[in-house]
Amino acid sequence: MIPVLLINLDRSKDRLNFQKNQLEKLQIPMHRLAAVECSDFTVSEYEMLANKWQRKLRRAEVGCFLSHKNAWQHVLNTNKPWLILEDDALLSKQVPDILKVLGHEYLEKDYVNLETRYRRKWLGKKSIDLIPDYQLRRLYQDRNGSAAYVLFPSGARKLLDRAEKFGPALADAFLSQSYELDAWQIYPAAAIQMDQCENYNLDLMLPFTSTIASINDTRPMANNRIQYWIFKIRRIVAQIRMGWRQISVYKKGKHSYVPILKSDFENQFNLE
Repeated sequence: MIPVLLINLDRSKDRLNFQKNQLEKLQIPMHRLAAVECSDFTVSEYEMLANKWQRKLRRAEVGCFLSHKNAWQHVLNTNKPWLILEDDALLSKQVPDILKVLGHEYLEKDYVNLETRYRRKWLGKKSIDLIPDYQLRRLYQDRNGSAAYVLFPSGARKLLDRAEKFGPALADAFLSQSYELDAWQIYPAAAIQMDQCENYNLDLMLPFTSTIASINDTRPMANNRIQYWIFKIRRIVAQIRMGWRQISVYKKGKHSYVPILKSDFENQFNLE
């Protein structure tokens, strides 16, 4: 079975306990990866890292990206696939069986997303059956979500190369715009973040809030007018690139929501 690589801040003990209980119940082996704290980089390091995307990143967003980057490096170093998991992800009870099938060499891809966030994605019209009721579909264009994805060594190398070239971004946007990945989507989705429970009519009291949202909610501004226009040009280029991507996959893809099987998540609600 593909194991879990859990990204978790040292101070987020409640989240760690939640995931330990969830993964123990699902009998999925876990390795914890300490997330990068905002205090782990200096002001000058932050300024160097925060200005390479389409707007200036918050310190917590830089930390989140660097945490995922460390996870990609771990995948490459170990030379095996891992389910990279953020610590507020809720998993379907079918995830163990999905991971067992994805572990077979004949299904090796670069990247397989387990998550959905109630936004449409461009998916391939054809599918590969995995287990009863679950399929793999080509993922041509996502928009957000980095809470639960299987990354293979080939995908880790591509992401690390891209990070070296372009620098930090929002973690989910970086993944979504890495079109060089052989990317696939579990359909229906086998994971959601806790903040999506209401969207999918799952009656679950949230035991914690977003780590990024709870720190430094004020979005930092560009340092000067030149930087403002650099951000704006990058954003326009990214939108053009995204539009071209959608045009290029129009005939073989479909723009649709990824549902969940509600009954496969309700068994997780008794976690303590």
